[in-house]
Amino acid sequence: MDISYIINELGEERENYFNAVAPPIIQSSNFVFDTVDDMRNAFADEYSTYIYSRGLNPTVDILRKKLAALDGAEDCLVFNSGAAAIFAAVLSNVKSGDHIVSVDNPYSWTHKMFNNILPRFGVTTTFIDGRNIENFERAILPNTAVIYLESPNSWDYALQDLEAVAELAQAENIITICDNSYCSALYQQPIKMGIDISLQTATKYIGGHSDTVAGVLTGTRAMIKKIFKSEYMTIGSGIQPFNAWLLIRGLRTLPLRLEKISRTTVEVIRFLKGHFKIEKVIFPFQTDFDQYQLAKKQMKDGFGLFSFIIRADDIGKIEIFCNSLLHIKMAVSWGGHESLIIPRCSSIKKEDYDAGNPGHRMIRLYCGLEEPDYIINDLEQALIKI
Repeated sequence: MDISYIINELGEERENYFNAVAPPIIQSSNFVFDTVDDMRNAFADEYSTYIYSRGLNPTVDILRKKLAALDGAEDCLVFNSGAAAIFAAVLSNVKSGDHIVSVDNPYSWTHKMFNNILPRFGVTTTFIDGRNIENFERAILPNTAVIYLESPNSWDYALQDLEAVAELAQAENIITICDNSYCSALYQQPIKMGIDISLQTATKYIGGHSDTVAGVLTGTRAMIKKIFKSEYMTIGSGIQPFNAWLLIRGLRTLPLRLEKISRTTVEVIRFLKGHFKIEKVIFPFQTDFDQYQLAKKQMKDGFGLFSFIIRADDIGKIEIFCNSLLHIKMAVSWGGHESLIIPRCSSIKKEDYDAGNPGHRMIRLYCGLEEPDYIINDLEQALIKI
C-alpha cells in the first residue's frame, strides 16, 4: 500500500462527514441504537461496532487503520501512553508461572513491570544481551511465554536480529514483542520480519509536536482483538479522540520531518566526531558501530536520536556543558520539533559518579527540526565552557 495513500486517504470516508478534508473529532462518550436487537448484537461483539468510547471510536479508528497499514500489520490498538501499550502487550500473553526473556536495559517502565509488578503474580524475567542469538537460546525455559525486544535500545542502540529471534520463538511457540519506538514504522517493520507484536510510543515521531502522549500496538487481527477484549477494555487505557486526531495530523508530515531530521543528524554527528572533547559517538548508522551491518539490513535509516561520550574527569564538567546550552532543551523523550538533550549522570548520585565509566559520561541528543548550524553552534559554545 502506498505511503501517500495511507497517510492522506486510508480510513477517511469523507462522504460521511460533509466531505471535510480533515476528519472530525467524534468527542462522544457513547453511541445510540435503534433497536434492542442492534444493542444485543453490539454487546455480543464490541470489537465490531461503537458502543462506548472506552472501546472503539470513529476518530480513533481512522488512526488505527493508518498505523496498522504503515506497520504492514492486520490491526492496531492505540493507547493513552507507550507504557500502557507495553503493559497490555505483555500482560495479555502471560499467566502465573510463566517466564519472560527480555533484552537488557529496556525502557525504564518496562523494566519496572518485569522487576516489580509481574513477580507479584508469579511471572519471572531473565534479562540477556540480545545482540547474540545464542543468548536467547540459552535463556529459554519450558515455561517461557514471551520474548521481549527493543531494537534499537534508546541509549546504547543495541540491536537484535529480529528475523532470527522470530524464527527461534516460532519454533518454541513463544510470543515475540518488539519496541520499535526508535525507528517508527517508516524505518523498520518488525511485523514483516516475523515479530508477533510491534509497539511504539506515538508520543515521539508520530505526534511530532511534543503535545500528545500515546502508544501503539500492531499485529494480527486475532492478537489485537484478544488484547482489546481483555486488557484494553478492562484497564481502560485507550486513547481519547482529540489525541487521536492530533496523531492523524502528525502523520501528515511524518515522512518530511523524518527526512529533515535524518539529514540534520548526519551533520551534527560529523561535528561531534571531529571535536576533541568528544570521546565517542554512538549511532546505528555509523560505520564504526558494532552492529552497523545488522542496522543496514533491518532499518531503512537511522535518525534523530544518538548518544555521545564526553571527556570529563568530574561530573561538574558535564553539568556545566548541559547547563550552558542556550537552545537545545534538557528533557526526556524525543521526536518533537525541538532538539533535546539528557545526561546519563542526571540519574546518578554525584557521589557515585565514576569518570572511568563511559556510561556515566554518556549524553543522549535528539536533533529536532532546527537547522543543523543552529544545533552545532549551540553545542560548540557549550563545549568551550568545559
